Amino acid sequence: MDTAFLSSYPALDSDQGLLAKLQVLKLVVFDVDGVLTDGRLLYTEQGETIKRFNVKDGVAMKLLPKWGVQVAVITAKDSAPLRQRMKELKVEHFYPGCHNKAAAFDELIERLGITPDEAAYVGDDVIDLQVMPKVGVALCPADAHVLLQRHCPIILSKTAGEGVAREVADMVLASRMSLEQAYELAQKPEFEK
Repeated sequence: MDTAFLSSYPALDSDQGLLAKLQVLKLVVFDVDGVLTDGRLLYTEQGETIKRFNVKDGVAMKLLPKWGVQVAVITAKDSAPLRQRMKELKVEHFYPGCHNKAAAFDELIERLGITPDEAAYVGDDVIDLQVMPKVGVALCPADAHVLLQRHCPIILSKTAGEGVAREVADMVLASRMSLEQAYELAQKPEFEK
């Protein structure tokens, strides 16, 4: 465990049960707009959507599965840039254009054979409240809507699109080992393949 890193989260100090919940996670589910992106939609003259992703999140989303924590993305939006990014990151559990996030989540955990307590969900807006009450750990970016902040025991220090997935991955991995140990895998040449 990386107590030095985890000590920066008051929620983990005040609720020891949260740390135990992080330690048993087998799945982390991310929303996209407002979590992996800054929530802005940019349109070209041709009407194409442009999204900006944080490269640090990519490392996190590739590293978690290597330590036994699967990654999923459930998002209400769908676009070519989003599909390209998920393909690059090899996100196996990807639900684009999903307006019933609760049903997608239920189907996913059933398929994976895990319980809701073994899953975390990271969202930023009210549609994410379909899933957040179901999971073991709910997290949100620092700039998430106030209703989500009321339902999230862990409010992250990062804002939308500024490395939210990386912060979540660091927290999950730090609950199990030192970050130095966790990132040894990311330093190997084959990690980027």
